[in-house]
Amino acid sequence: MQLPGLLECWDYAGTFVFCVSGAIAGRQQEMDWFGMFIIALVTGTGGGLLRSVMLGDLPPIFLKDPVYFILAICAVLVALHGINSWQKITRIISVLDALGLGIFLVTGMRIAQAYGLPGWAALAIGVVSATFGGLLRDVLRNEVPLVLRKEIYATACLIGGLALLCFDYANLNELSSLLLTSLLVVVIRLTAIHYSIHHSQG
Repeated sequence: MQLPGLLECWDYAGTFVFCVSGAIAGRQQEMDWFGMFIIALVTGTGGGLLRSVMLGDLPPIFLKDPVYFILAICAVLVALHGINSWQKITRIISVLDALGLGIFLVTGMRIAQAYGLPGWAALAIGVVSATFGGLLRDVLRNEVPLVLRKEIYATACLIGGLALLCFDYANLNELSSLLLTSLLVVVIRLTAIHYSIHHSQG
């Protein structure tokens, strides 16, 4: 399906953020540039791929638009040359994840809603879109995915998705809805990281 202008920009932004997190993850594993490109592309497009399969929107959008491959290439360049001290930035991948989660949640939900799915189904699609790319990245790094740990990860998406449905009910304008929802997810995720809040805590 062809995304409307605002949503397309949101999708590109989320893809780039996740691609950068994947490329940096590849660099931390001492992969070569091609390995970094593959993990960047998988991280940036994995959620959208699964979403497309679930919605029957085939071939997936990243195979119809070369911009996604260009974003992955740019992400590799950022990881290699953009900042020389990535390794000194604590939990940079988790910070980028937080940004990507918020952006991809609303993208996934809006696409699902465009297919006429009810709110609960759109929420499920949104969470899948937001978390699956990071899951693939962590698997490729031979790590337990964040979404399968006790981290406040998918939970942040669920809260943000419910907020988006409330904004829709209140007839909030589209840009404000996307911004507030994405910001809410990012704040929840980064707060959980900063204060080491996990599901096991009371």
